[in-house]
Amino acid sequence: MKVLILNEGLEQQGHTEKRCAVSPSSVKRMVKRGMTVVMQQGAGVLSGYADTEFTEAGAMVVEDAGAALEETDALLCVNRPAEAVYARLKPAALVIGHIDPFFQQELVESLAAKKLTTLSVEMIPRSSRAQKMDALSSQASLAGYVMVMQAATHLPGILPMMMTPSGTIKPAKVYIIGAGVAGLQAIATAKRLGANVLAYDTRPVVAEQVESLGGKFLKIDLGETGQTKDGYAKELTEEQKQKQQDAQRDAIADSDIVITTAQLFGRRPPQLISKDTLALMRPGSVVVDMAATSGGNVEGSEAGKVVTVNGVTVIGTGNWSQAVAKDATDMYANNVYNLLDEFFDDESKQFNLNLEDEILAGCVITHDGQITNDMLTNAYQGA
Repeated sequence: MKVLILNEGLEQQGHTEKRCAVSPSSVKRMVKRGMTVVMQQGAGVLSGYADTEFTEAGAMVVEDAGAALEETDALLCVNRPAEAVYARLKPAALVIGHIDPFFQQELVESLAAKKLTTLSVEMIPRSSRAQKMDALSSQASLAGYVMVMQAATHLPGILPMMMTPSGTIKPAKVYIIGAGVAGLQAIATAKRLGANVLAYDTRPVVAEQVESLGGKFLKIDLGETGQTKDGYAKELTEEQKQKQQDAQRDAIADSDIVITTAQLFGRRPPQLISKDTLALMRPGSVVVDMAATSGGNVEGSEAGKVVTVNGVTVIGTGNWSQAVAKDATDMYANNVYNLLDEFFDDESKQFNLNLEDEILAGCVITHDGQITNDMLTNAYQGA
């Protein structure tokens, strides 16, 4: 099995990717299993890994990966590949990466038309067996940490209580909306930095997790809520959304930092904070909108930018885990390796594409000229 990793740090599709789909450690394990690993020069530089580290691990590093594309069995990506890349792959080649399939219908249809087998890491089921492959969770955990650090950098004050000869500085108040993987890591990080942390989630079941990290849980009676079988929050009704916003207004107005992490799987995120609510916050307060690049939880946030709205700094830079690209690469590389390892056949030295397996049935979205995921086909038909 010939595996190819391109240099995604080169300017592609409007952004520069700092992460890499493999690490020297994962390459070493792949080679040991019998895979041939080819890498484009500089693929790991922005994540802190020199080409020599990959060659020492057993990879072949090439300056021009063009020729290797046509012989590749599996293309490992962090982000979705450009047309100039996937157009050169042979039929039945495997493409693994963050495809963003619900919002990339044209791309998914093109990948199917090329008869490529596409595995979208976002679609990996959240099951016990698939946990070691769950790239969304690993990157979201880092995002939670990064969002707190960015907020602390922009806040014109400190997070912990500090007793000084001139008086006592009270701890900052941090309010976190959403207690999924990213939210829980944000809670833990803010607590470690000494802040008072309040959190809210539509799923009352996570209150215990919030409190175990030292945060307080804001209770709002919205009636019947819950979560999907994959652990995602269910979408609220319009009445519930309004009730939620009204109940949170005081908590937001009283906070120095607010971090929103509400995202709905396969759908646009809900707007949680209006400009009118931002106006209630103290000047210099900071709001971090995790969902800014996919639609936004905060009115006035801008994808990829830090802006000021009604005196409040609103951070919507996105690509959070890239701020800690080395650790993000290590975690993603492990997720990808675990996926390959789970389905690698030692006799044929190939990826065993068993579409009856529950993991592959969920995350393989194109195969043999067809879009194979029912959730996607239903979403496209309803678009």
